[in-house]
Amino acid sequence: MNTEQLIQHFSQGKSVTPGTAEHDLLLQCSNDAMRITSELNGAYHSPEQIRDLMSRLTGKAIDETFTLFPPFYSDFGKNITIGKNVFINACCCFQDQGGIHIGDGALIGHRVVLATINHGFLPEERSCCRPAPIIIGRNVWIGSGAVVLPGVTIGENAIVAAGAVVTRDVEAGCIVAGIPARFVKHITEMTPQEKQTYAV
Repeated sequence: MNTEQLIQHFSQGKSVTPGTAEHDLLLQCSNDAMRITSELNGAYHSPEQIRDLMSRLTGKAIDETFTLFPPFYSDFGKNITIGKNVFINACCCFQDQGGIHIGDGALIGHRVVLATINHGFLPEERSCCRPAPIIIGRNVWIGSGAVVLPGVTIGENAIVAAGAVVTRDVEAGCIVAGIPARFVKHITEMTPQEKQTYAV
């Protein structure tokens, strides 16, 4: 099995359990990701160097319009896809085995966690990794400290307020807030005062 086959395995929603070839390769990829992110986070790098390191981490070309403020953490890396004009602020954690797709123009605030792996609820199933993708649409803004859980799609132009925990899909063009995140209002209906309240 190679990395491309492992990603295909995840994309089919198949779980990974210890003691399998998939799990062994997953650990190898995790070690590779730790090496690259340690290099990324261990010293100052120019924007061009950051894009090069992110290309190595993801295995994909990173557009010249991409901006990242380290540190950045990922325990897999190879299932992240990043669009154009994307900004990722410091201290974000991407658990991307299940797949993370970030659309053009997205803004991701400090300490955001994107988690695409869940585990079995029964004690004997806890070590089983169950993937589901996260899809972030065009021009989405995710506020500081937000957590997005496996299987969530955030529609284009939506805003996730700071500190929200997103457990289900977010409609395009709206704002969600809270734990768990709930619909607040469509962005076009917000007053100037409300925009200040939910600023992230």
